[in-house]
Amino acid sequence: MFECCNKPLDTAALRASLLESAAGALVVFEGWVRNENEGQSVTSLTYEAAGPLCQTVAEEIFVEARAKFDVIGVRVAHRVGHVAVGEVAVWIGVTAAHRDAAFAACRYVIDELKNRLPVWKKEFYSHSAPQWIGT
Repeated sequence: MFECCNKPLDTAALRASLLESAAGALVVFEGWVRNENEGQSVTSLTYEAAGPLCQTVAEEIFVEARAKFDVIGVRVAHRVGHVAVGEVAVWIGVTAAHRDAAFAACRYVIDELKNRLPVWKKEFYSHSAPQWIGT
């Protein structure tokens, strides 16, 4: 499941949504907004996303991950709108019977999302004008 959220992510609820008795492993990736990028002091971010297209692309990636790594569940939540420093911008959870599959699939999912998902990021800085940057 993929979702765009315009409010802080409830990571405990996301994790709980993946509970499955057949799963022996859960691997989670959390991408946080940091306060620095390429020497600039970052104060916050704004994300924009093509929601329906994001859903379609993400589901394709999930199908690929399930086929390649024999995972049980995949869930992704991505923030849109204003996101403060320290907040979770993207959350990915992958369950599998075994840890190797869960780790590999989680890495595959984040890499593919970064390459293929229509999401745009604007950084706001303390000492210069905001800029759209590569996500």
